[in-house]
Amino acid sequence: MAAVTTRAIAMATTSSCSTLITKSPLLVKHKLLARNALNLRRSSSKRSYSYTCSAIYNPDVLVKEEGQPQTLDYRVFFLNKSGKKVSPWHDIPLRSGDGVFNYIVEIPKESNAKMEVATDELYTPIKQDTKKGKLRYYPYNIHWNYGLLPQTWEDPSYSNSDVEGAFGDNDPVDVVEIGECRRKIGEVLKVKPLAALAMIDEGELDWKIVAISLDDPKASLVNDVDDVEKHFPGTLTAIRDWFRDYKIPDGKPANKFGLGNKAANKDYALKVIEETNESWTKLIKRSIPAGELSLV
Repeated sequence: MAAVTTRAIAMATTSSCSTLITKSPLLVKHKLLARNALNLRRSSSKRSYSYTCSAIYNPDVLVKEEGQPQTLDYRVFFLNKSGKKVSPWHDIPLRSGDGVFNYIVEIPKESNAKMEVATDELYTPIKQDTKKGKLRYYPYNIHWNYGLLPQTWEDPSYSNSDVEGAFGDNDPVDVVEIGECRRKIGEVLKVKPLAALAMIDEGELDWKIVAISLDDPKASLVNDVDDVEKHFPGTLTAIRDWFRDYKIPDGKPANKFGLGNKAANKDYALKVIEETNESWTKLIKRSIPAGELSLV
């Protein structure tokens, strides 16, 4: 029988964050990627980390892990106080105050298992993505916490005139959280958006909202795209380059970016969030065909 564990998402109400993670270089030279990909995959699950973070939000949900990590059966479900399964995509609210949003961690920083919300399964649990029946891994670690904004959806029938007419990728909006702490799969955080990158992946628009958790020591210092460059120098370029290049070791072309290949400011990021929330509302009301997506 598959192992089942249940844990509460961080309950503290104070703001503190420290880490002893050894930071790896933000960029890895292309000529080393293919040679090191297999070793990185094997070693990433064995790394030990020492860190403490106090999340400042309790969304009244628990996380229930079913199956063993790095297997096809592994799922991370979300439960309400009554123990009923709920959807992290549909049931956790998007907004958490003025200019603050809820963010769900799918992939902790410095790991490479490609975890994501299963948008086509009941209650949309987090699972490891697959391709041709095999678990998917990035060719090298991602250096930021990565996840989604609940109650957002990139409509595949909507052509965005700002970004070369690209259509949405049929997923919730992605978030790259740049704080110093390594978070946990399924953790729900309060974040503030800082910038937006318009990635075009095989012709599909796949927004990347750059954000920071409110409990990060530098959160009060960064409020817009220029602040990111000032207090996290080189990070926006590193994020863009990471997502541009991560498919190259698998023999695929580099991803492209719209909006002049640059990160848009906070106001534009808020515009993206608002538009994709409206699209999700139409989806959940069945004003737009859901296809294989689960609305439960």
